[in-house]
Amino acid sequence: MDEFKRTYLRFCKEVGVEPQESVLTQLQEMRGTAGGSRLDLAGHSLSVDTCAVLGRVLQKDTLFTEVVLSDCMLSEEGVTAKWEGDWIHFPNERILSLFFVKGNNIRGTGAEAVGKMLVHNKTLRRLTLEWNALGVWDEAFSIFCEGLASNSCLAQLDLRNNQINHQGATELALALKRNSALQELDLRWNNIGLLGGRAILEALQKNHALVQLEMTGNNIPSDTLKALEQAVEHNMDRQSTLRESRSRSQVLSKEIQNLKEEKGRQFLALMETIDKQREELGRSNRTSSVRVGQLQEALNERKSAVNSLTAKLQMTEAALALSEQKVHSLGKLLSQANAEKAELLDRQTAVLQESVMREGKLLREVNSLTEQNLQLKNKVEDAERRCKAQQDQIFELKKELTNTTAELKLRLSQAEGKGMLPSAFVQGMLVCRYGPLSRMRIPSLQELSRVKAAGVAERAQAEEELGKVRAQVRLEEQHRMSSLEEKLRAARQSRDESQAHCCQQKQTISELQAKNSQQSLEMDGLRRRIEELQQEVIGKEQEKVAEVSRVRVELQEQIGHLQAEKTAQGSLKEKIAALEREMKALSSNHREAMLDKESEVASLLERLRLRESEMQRMREDEAQRASFLQNAILTYVQGSPIGHYSPKK
Repeated sequence: MDEFKRTYLRFCKEVGVEPQESVLTQLQEMRGTAGGSRLDLAGHSLSVDTCAVLGRVLQKDTLFTEVVLSDCMLSEEGVTAKWEGDWIHFPNERILSLFFVKGNNIRGTGAEAVGKMLVHNKTLRRLTLEWNALGVWDEAFSIFCEGLASNSCLAQLDLRNNQINHQGATELALALKRNSALQELDLRWNNIGLLGGRAILEALQKNHALVQLEMTGNNIPSDTLKALEQAVEHNMDRQSTLRESRSRSQVLSKEIQNLKEEKGRQFLALMETIDKQREELGRSNRTSSVRVGQLQEALNERKSAVNSLTAKLQMTEAALALSEQKVHSLGKLLSQANAEKAELLDRQTAVLQESVMREGKLLREVNSLTEQNLQLKNKVEDAERRCKAQQDQIFELKKELTNTTAELKLRLSQAEGKGMLPSAFVQGMLVCRYGPLSRMRIPSLQELSRVKAAGVAERAQAEEELGKVRAQVRLEEQHRMSSLEEKLRAARQSRDESQAHCCQQKQTISELQAKNSQQSLEMDGLRRRIEELQQEVIGKEQEKVAEVSRVRVELQEQIGHLQAEKTAQGSLKEKIAALEREMKALSSNHREAMLDKESEVASLLERLRLRESEMQRMREDEAQRASFLQNAILTYVQGSPIGHYSPKK
């Protein structure tokens, strides 16, 4: 409320208008009495400027849902006042639901403004326009009716004492044909007359929403009023029937909804139970699958270990077989080496024997040659001895010759001294005496040189042959001994290598046999573990099968319960179908009753048309008298001074 007052004062200051004391006093009283959402300015005379300011304030206000401006002496200028927007066109159209403009002599442009407001407003539920003059100007009232026809939220409309004639009633009937929201309409104390009543009656043939219509004081014949009452009652019956059918439909729909909710809850509970059981089954399955997976992994690991051990064993067996094959081949090589060694020994023995034989032969030859050499030496020695003897003889002869020569020379010299013998004689004597000896010496020397040369030649030849034989024998022995030593060395080396390889292979075979025994023990342990795991897996599978069978039995029981509930739901559906058939029968009966009522209304309308020609003149006279009376009253009311005006309650 304070906010509204501040806004009102601010707008008054902006437009340069003095705030109206009566409005401020009323706002203060409303604040003191906690008026809430109702703005009541009834009985306060509002000027044009105040109306303009209130229009701007109400455009921005979000507090008031009810506005009461009854008997405020609003003039045409006040109603249609504009100051940055028409306040009556859109008075707080977001939340306004009740609008009272009673006793303000609204006509012409004011009626147009109200019609335009009805076009745009989407929240107004009740509009009171009692004691105004909306029907004075046909064009303005036509615009008002157009706004009413376009409105889809107004439920109560009060048009009492608004000088509405039969033309205005015709416009209002056209609006009623298009409007489907208005439920209560008060047209008392107007000048509608017979034609207006007939137009409204014709509109009620299409409008089935209007359930309350007040037509008192409109110069309408009683039969037309009765027809209007019957049409309104027909609408009321229709609305009551529709409400009853809606209520029953709502009740049935609620029951159906409750049943559906109950069944839904039961189904959800069942589904939750099934889900829980499925979750438990899933958890048990997952646990068992995890356990089986772990066991399978352990089994796979064991299998992989067994496979690796088997592969190692196979590799070891293959290595053992290869080693055995190598040992066998080495044995063969060793036997071959031994055979070759024996053969070499045999050959060496044969060669040694042969060399021994050849050596013996050579020794024999050497001995024979030695003997021959000795013989030759003996011969040479004999020859030397003979030569020496001959040399001795020759020496003795030479000595004797020398002595003789010397004696002869001496004698010769003596003789010559004496002159007894000539020199030729002396030489002849010497030749005669020593000539044979010289001749004997020469052959002896020749023979001696010949024997020496032969002995030297034979000795040199024998020594040469002996050296050749010795060198050849030595070379052959060295060559044979070196070859035999090399073969013997190679045989020993191959034997040592074979023995070392055999020892290594024996050691490897022993290690492989130890590993094989260890792996066989491990394989036995793994086999026992695999058998235990298989027994555990079989036990888990049996437990799983038992659990699955138990869950299956429970699911079958729940399926049986669900089928029973399904049959119950089928019976409920049958009941619902029966209720729907009953509703259809009721609606058909209602439609038939409506058709009967409509036929009765048509017959009554026909009777009314027959009587119209007779009562036309009387209606026109009555309408003329009523219009004269209303104009006189209006002239009297308008001519009364403002100071003596008392608002109508």
